[in-house]
Amino acid sequence: MQASIDRYLNHLQLQRMLSEHTVLAYRRDLQHLVEFANKQSLPDVNEITPQHIRMLVAERHRKGSKSKSLQRLLASLRGLYRYLIQNKQAQHNPAQGIRAPKGEKRLPHTLDVDQVQQLMQIDERDPLSIRDRAILELFYSSGLRLSELLQLKIEHLDWSEATVRVLGKGNKERVVPVGRLALQALQDWLALRDQFAPQDTSLFISKRGTPLHPSTVQKRFKQWGIKQGIDRNLHPHLLRHSFASHILESSGDLRSVQELLGHADISTTQIYTHLDFQHLANVYDQAHPRAKKRDD
Repeated sequence: MQASIDRYLNHLQLQRMLSEHTVLAYRRDLQHLVEFANKQSLPDVNEITPQHIRMLVAERHRKGSKSKSLQRLLASLRGLYRYLIQNKQAQHNPAQGIRAPKGEKRLPHTLDVDQVQQLMQIDERDPLSIRDRAILELFYSSGLRLSELLQLKIEHLDWSEATVRVLGKGNKERVVPVGRLALQALQDWLALRDQFAPQDTSLFISKRGTPLHPSTVQKRFKQWGIKQGIDRNLHPHLLRHSFASHILESSGDLRSVQELLGHADISTTQIYTHLDFQHLANVYDQAHPRAKKRDD
């Protein structure tokens, strides 16, 4: 079983070109199957039945795994068995059709427009601060994922069209607009970038000239959130959520937001309709004379 999983993970990294971080997540999930199979004395992948998969999910649930983690586990198992069936190493997919227990659906946090404005008012003019402002502006302007931003090269920017070419999940490419303020922030950064002796054409680099590491961006975001007085933990996905929510609130065009975010399934984008409705409900509560109870 372990050998089959190793071949599958190698396929994900070399053939499907998934990131190392994604492959590690698959490895962690599939290790649960190995441990379960060892306890059940099931050394062969073909001995695993749908009932075994249900037992594994129930076991992980008892140990505290949330619905989202269990859904990812099942997706990892289905992917493994699809690969094995295609390579004639398995006859059936025991994870097919099995669902994880439903969990509480949590809405993503967002910043409001005033908080975004507050965040972007960075007065410091040292090169790293100018770089960080360009990163912040581009995240909010174009709704990028952290992995997408870190893969950007200078040549991916089209200044005449005010767009950037992004490589998203599943190696899917999309072109997204870049706003005026983000373009200006990028020009400010590129005027200083060469002083760090870049090792390649990565758009954003460290002070050593190397491509930025995800943890560096996350750490800098947290620091800027505190420095700019943002009342919540600032992280890259918070700006992506804010981008999507603000675009949808202004346009009402869910399909376009899906395209901008690079979501394969529109149901993933629909979470932002809940955010939009929440905003409308708050306005209603404040404005409608019969919406709130009177204080007697």
